Formats: sequence, C-alpha cells, structure tokens
Amino acid sequence: MFQTLLQVALGGAIGASLRYLANVGVMRWIGPGFPYATVIVNVVGSFVMGVIVVVLAKKGGTAYAPFLMTGVLGGFTTFSAFSLDTLTLWERGQHELAVAYVGVSVILSLTAIVAGLSVARALT
Repeated sequence: MFQTLLQVALGGAIGASLRYLANVGVMRWIGPGFPYATVIVNVVGSFVMGVIVVVLAKKGGTAYAPFLMTGVLGGFTTFSAFSLDTLTLWERGQHELAVAYVGVSVILSLTAIVAGLSVARALT
C-alpha cells in the first residue's frame, strides 16, 4: 500500500509540474483571457488516458496504473481548475463564454479519449 501511495505521489508531482509548465507556456504564447491551457491539458490528458488504458490492459501492465493514471494524469489534468475557470468566467458576467468553455472542454475531451482508445487499439 505504501509503495503504491509513493507511486501516486511521484506521478502526481510529475503531472502537476507538467500542467504548470503547460499553463505558463500557453499564457506566454496566447496570453490571458480564455483558459486555453486548461482545455489543452484536459484534451491531451484524456487522449493519453485512452492510450494508457488500452496499453496497460493489453500488456498486463496494470501495476503501473497508480503511477500513470492516478498520479501523472491525475496531477496533469485539471478538472478542479476547469471548474474554477468556468465559475470565474460566469462571475465576470461572461456567461456565453463560460457555457462555450464547458461545451468545448467536454466534447473535445470525450473525443480525445475515444481517439486515444482507437489509436492504441489499432497499434497494439
């Protein structure tokens, strides 16, 4: 149990660091306003989750799930940040943008996980 907890903690530190770097990079590239970094992180994370699910299941690597899925991807993807970003847009009176943000995030993330599953299944 303790070893698994350490895997999750290490993976979470890596994922959170990657999310931070993505946020900084996108902010420098695009600037403030719409939370593009959160959308990008959630879509990429969903795609990678789809790939990892298939690969670990087919290769018998479920022992890596706590590190990769709960740790790295749990630290990398940002549903809590997504919720805060949505509420912030709403409270600023940008209701249409908040609704668009929710729709784009959910649709692209679902599409990305389907694509990740499909790609991984085709390649393995």
